[in-house]
Amino acid sequence: MNRIYYIVPLLLTLNACNSSSSSSQNSGQQSITDSTAVLKPVVVTDTVQHDTDDPAIWINPSDPAKSLIVGTDKDSAGALYVFNLEGKIVDSVPGLKRPNNVDIAYGLKINGKATDIAVVTERETSKIRIYQLPEMKAIDNGGISVFDGETERSPMGISLYTAADQTIYAIVGRKTGPSGSYLWQYQLSDNGKGMVTGKVVRKFGAYSGKKEIESIASDNELGYIYYSDEQNGVHKYYADPAKGDKELALFAKEGFTDDHEGISIYKTGKDTGYILVSNQQKNTFMVYPREGNSKNPNDHQLITEIPVSTLESDGSEVNNLNLGPKFPKGMFVAMSNGKVFHFYDWRDLQKKIDAAVKK
Repeated sequence: MNRIYYIVPLLLTLNACNSSSSSSQNSGQQSITDSTAVLKPVVVTDTVQHDTDDPAIWINPSDPAKSLIVGTDKDSAGALYVFNLEGKIVDSVPGLKRPNNVDIAYGLKINGKATDIAVVTERETSKIRIYQLPEMKAIDNGGISVFDGETERSPMGISLYTAADQTIYAIVGRKTGPSGSYLWQYQLSDNGKGMVTGKVVRKFGAYSGKKEIESIASDNELGYIYYSDEQNGVHKYYADPAKGDKELALFAKEGFTDDHEGISIYKTGKDTGYILVSNQQKNTFMVYPREGNSKNPNDHQLITEIPVSTLESDGSEVNNLNLGPKFPKGMFVAMSNGKVFHFYDWRDLQKKIDAAVKK
């Protein structure tokens, strides 16, 4: 996703597994005690058939106002859904076996042509699936098998990292796995026949064992990987395999009601901005400085906590582009119980952040 505009996919990226299928909407509503402080979405999408889980934003290079949101419908008879910025379903990819998380990258060379891609984890087949954007055409020859040879495979989280040399990697997480090799990183490339193949380039990632790891996010410009270790914190590593597997930080350890979930990164400059992490059962997003502090870039202290209308959000995504009159400073997208995604005007979140900084 290395366009000149500091976009991050997100992870998502990204991207735990339980939303409306296993959580009470009533309990989510009760956790919001001060309705006057709760942000409201500008758009609520059409409903999907089963259970929303994770969104990604594709930026239309010709007209950002015609950009699209790709979101998962998590079920054994699941699908990818494509929404316009009004929240209307404009396309879908049915027949996926429990698609979990999705992410987007730009410019993968296929037959010599720069191609934008959406990559989704398909849990029940232990594969990642790859689609050309915006056509949603499959270019994976039936899918890329992941975690081969492991007892526990079931892929859940995914984030796409675009290196400075434009190499694109998929960082994939699973339902459970050993600490130290919980995540596997795959280099994506053309197989010479117009299809994408993946090569394992490293296995890394500490795991507390408390619950699971799902949401993963990449910072292309700064070269970091973040992932939510549910009920423990957010881990930070280098995204470049050549830089090694040393953990750089474990933050966001306090203030969470239960699960750490969706991670998204809003970029205000080359190396500044915000990291947003879903405090799932409290229906809030915790905000941390992307750049750390002046003495330590890996010291991410809480800036503020933003209550939202979104219920028990698993996945989220954000960007900073002008996407038209509703989203002139970018949009924040979050999955919500009720089989929908919520689209927020970034300016509303920025007001909350600015107010917290002034205190």
